[in-house]
Parts: sequence; structure tokens; C-alpha cells
Amino acid sequence: MLADALAGGFDTPATQSAHAFRSVMEAMARPGAIQGIQGGAPPAPLSVAAGTVLLTLCDTDTPIYLAGKADHSDVRAWLAFHTGAPLTGPSHAMFAIGDWDALMPLSSYPIGTSEYPDRSTTLIVECAELEANGTTLRGPGINSKAMLSLPETRAFQDNRALFPLGLDFIFTCGDRLAALPRSTVVSRSHGEAAPAQGAF
Repeated sequence: MLADALAGGFDTPATQSAHAFRSVMEAMARPGAIQGIQGGAPPAPLSVAAGTVLLTLCDTDTPIYLAGKADHSDVRAWLAFHTGAPLTGPSHAMFAIGDWDALMPLSSYPIGTSEYPDRSTTLIVECAELEANGTTLRGPGINSKAMLSLPETRAFQDNRALFPLGLDFIFTCGDRLAALPRSTVVSRSHGEAAPAQGAF
């Protein structure tokens, strides 16, 4: 287990973290656009993309919640060695990682406050597939519209209704990722958004 924890970090931290950070920022700036990302080699069940995001964005000041299968002893040891990030429950997490079902309910996570809307959780959602189809996305950073294979629609519509509060999402699959900031308007496949709701 010790050997697994020591391995899988960035070989050239300055260069690889910079490239990975750019990929994450590009994804957040262009919601729905699928980006390649690599550099980390985390233990199972984390994907390369998820592990690389954690290596890039997390440190001793960023509490992480591991949901479902992600809460594994190898993952905990790997994160402790490479990031020093403390593990916590969903109500105090800056980052949460797991598959969609394991991350539920979304109401468990901080959505920020009117004074500090940035004090919210970013959910890293591990996906079996990540494709440019399915749900329609519109909003800042999107030219006309984008498409992304989201796990559902309503939860993201409810999240958008909380703006400027709300959660941000990074979807990971293999060595690819896409992002869905809280500012993005999510519509059903036929292109018409459901009526916004005021809470999760």
C-alpha cells in the first residue's frame, strides 16, 4: 500500500500541473467542451482525469469528500501523500468525488453564501462515458449551444436556479473531462428548459 501511495504523482510537477490546470480552466471557461488531461496515475477506482484534477487543485487547505467506491484505503493514502488534503464529510467539502449516485443528495454540500458565493463545493463526477451529446447547454462561455451527456437534467436546472450560489461540476472519464459551472443553463433534449426551481 505504501508503494501505491508513493507512486502515481506528477513526474515533472511544475510542467504537468501547469498543463493540467490549463485543461481544467479551459473546461470551466467552455462548459460542455471535452478536454484531455493527464499526468496523474491514481489508484483504482479513480480515473486518470479525476486523479489529475485532485493533484492539480487540492492541497492542505482543500477538504475532500470521498463518496462511495472512491472512499478506498488506497485512495486515501494516495491523496494524503500527494496533496495533504484533509478528508471530510459532504457538509464541509470543497471538493467531492464519486459517481453520480454516490454523490447524492446534492443538498448535502455547501452552495456558498451571499457574501462568499465561492465557498461552495465542486463535485468531481466519475462517469462511465463522456460524450458531446444528450443534454443542451447554454450560457457564458458557450457559442450558441453545447451538448454533453449529463447523468440527468433536473438537478442541474435546480442548481442553476440558485445562481450566484450553487455547485460546480467536473465530469471525468478516463483521461478526459468536461465542466458545468453553476452559471450554465441546462435544457432537456428537445431544447426547452423546464421551469426553474428554487431549491434542490
